[in-house]
Amino acid sequence: MEEEFARIHIVGSVGSGKSTLGKRLSCILEVPCYSLDDLCWERNANGDRRRTEEERHTLLRSIVYKEKWIIEGVHNEEWVYDAFKESDVIIFLDLPFHLRTWRISKRFFLQVLRVEKSAYKPTLQIFLNMFKWNRQFENRGKSNIIKVAGRYQDKFFHLSSKKELQRFVQNIGQKKRNVL
Repeated sequence: MEEEFARIHIVGSVGSGKSTLGKRLSCILEVPCYSLDDLCWERNANGDRRRTEEERHTLLRSIVYKEKWIIEGVHNEEWVYDAFKESDVIIFLDLPFHLRTWRISKRFFLQVLRVEKSAYKPTLQIFLNMFKWNRQFENRGKSNIIKVAGRYQDKFFHLSSKKELQRFVQNIGQKKRNVL
């Protein structure tokens, strides 16, 4: 069981639940979880710096050739293709647009109120960008993920509802318990 879930790539739009799922599976499977955003951005108190393409590739390669990992992020461009290729499981969180929109709003207000931690400063511009990115994902990103991940149908899980997601996580938890 553990080997079939040793390398997991979670992909989806802003607000789809990638980070939450990554953290949850990390706890269940005892596998480290990495965010693609952290590979794109070097976080600093004085402001974030966008990493170079070579820096991103180097960081990603240092993860995907490890024995166990969970990688989560919206990115589905060529620089992350190794994560698709080297994964044992690809999870595409394709929850409804209206749910993602609600989650973006909820997250922003919780971050502004400092109830929820954020890796970035929750500004109005980032908030507005998240709506734009969510729309772009709906119009272009989704079809690209299906095209890229379609090469790996034997390990591709397309989850499009909260119920499917819950069932998937319960299934992994059950398999983990059966191994122990």
